[in-house]
Amino acid sequence: MATTVSDIKTKYPLPVYYYSVKIDGLDPIAFKEVSGLTIGYEDPITYKDGLSHKEGAKYMPGQRSPVDITMKKGIVRGDKKLFDWINTINLNTVVKKDVTISLMDEGDAPVVSWKVTNAFPKKMEAPTFDATSNDVAIESLDLRADSLSIEYH
Repeated sequence: MATTVSDIKTKYPLPVYYYSVKIDGLDPIAFKEVSGLTIGYEDPITYKDGLSHKEGAKYMPGQRSPVDITMKKGIVRGDKKLFDWINTINLNTVVKKDVTISLMDEGDAPVVSWKVTNAFPKKMEAPTFDATSNDVAIESLDLRADSLSIEYH
């Protein structure tokens, strides 16, 4: 059990609420939620050769799955950065950007960073409107990316 401040900093898990999101070419954006930071592979490939009747089939991992990320943020008056980005899609052209999501410690230093490369928006969703609610208006942006890497600081 950790008993000192140093032990707590190094041995206790970090909370998920203190993170930073940076999108290339844009000022840092405060998101309510980021999900989908997943590294995965398609179903295994079955390979059968001439000796499969003796040794059995061989299995290999499938191709790496694309990275699908969902990012949600509160709508702020005059802030249309995400809309401008999805608006760059025009007849098979789009501006791709790298996105870095960093889990921070209490001293504003990144501890773990997830770097998403060549991301582009594939869907932007407006908030659900409800006259009986006083919740914050949240917009959602879905991204597709080529790859995801993790960096431990």
